[in-house]
Amino acid sequence: MKHLSVNHLLGIKYLNKSDIDLIFETADHFKEVINRPIKKVPSLRDITIANLFFENSTRTKLSFEIAEKRLSADILNFSAAQSSVKKGETLIDTVNNILSMKVDVIVMRHPNVGAGVFLSKHIDAKIINAGDGTHEHPTQALLDSYSIREKLGNVKGKKVVIIGDILHSRVALSNIFALQLQGAEVKVCGPTTLIPKHIASLGVTVETNLKKALEWCDVANVLRVQNERMDINYFPSTREYTQLFGINQQILDNLDKKIIIMHPGPINRGVEITSDVADSSQSIILNQVENGVAIRMAVIYLLAQQIKR
Repeated sequence: MKHLSVNHLLGIKYLNKSDIDLIFETADHFKEVINRPIKKVPSLRDITIANLFFENSTRTKLSFEIAEKRLSADILNFSAAQSSVKKGETLIDTVNNILSMKVDVIVMRHPNVGAGVFLSKHIDAKIINAGDGTHEHPTQALLDSYSIREKLGNVKGKKVVIIGDILHSRVALSNIFALQLQGAEVKVCGPTTLIPKHIASLGVTVETNLKKALEWCDVANVLRVQNERMDINYFPSTREYTQLFGINQQILDNLDKKIIIMHPGPINRGVEITSDVADSSQSIILNQVENGVAIRMAVIYLLAQQIKR
């Protein structure tokens, strides 16, 4: 059996192309499983997984949880809001207390960049990064690439533009790494205040004109403006942002080709995309959600295979 080259999924930047290929092959198998009448396999019934979410999450948390249940794993759910972290307990102490309950895999979302890397140096469990600050969100990038592959047959050679709040987005960074690793061309588009200064060093070009960006691309991955991460105003008003960078059906109809629209969610309808775009035949947003379960099943399964019994 093939194995991943890494012991944890901390970020796309630690993976190689064959890791991504293996995850996708495994996800193909699990996608077939989750479309059966009985959507469960007994693959991980001797594995215990703890979901540690130190930041709010709906989609990612539910997606991981359903992936774990489909694999028949035992699950512990931890929410920082109701925990001893509020009483001043450190991350290591929190996790060690959970590990003493014989947990094998930890899925963690944390507001601090590098929290997963830090933890991987101090504990024995497998760690899956479900988002660390504004750094990486590897499973989201994997499911995005997987969705492009499913729709267009291949990621290699495709032109993908990531639109919106690049500066605060862990999805953007993970997507850039994943797409480039598979041979796609990547552009970013958004207000200059929301584009990181050194983005060109990642081999990405910047386009500040939305129409030009959409005319260039095969796929537009539209990001939410992350107001909760902003301590200053990065643009004059939401209305102005929408006028310059919001996508509506008329804009898409005026292009000379059909492009694919993606969004990692949650969507601010009427801000970055209108409802008619989100619900159109060009949108693969719900496919991304379905593929997220298969991808997370694949990642959990492949890491669990490395656990010594």
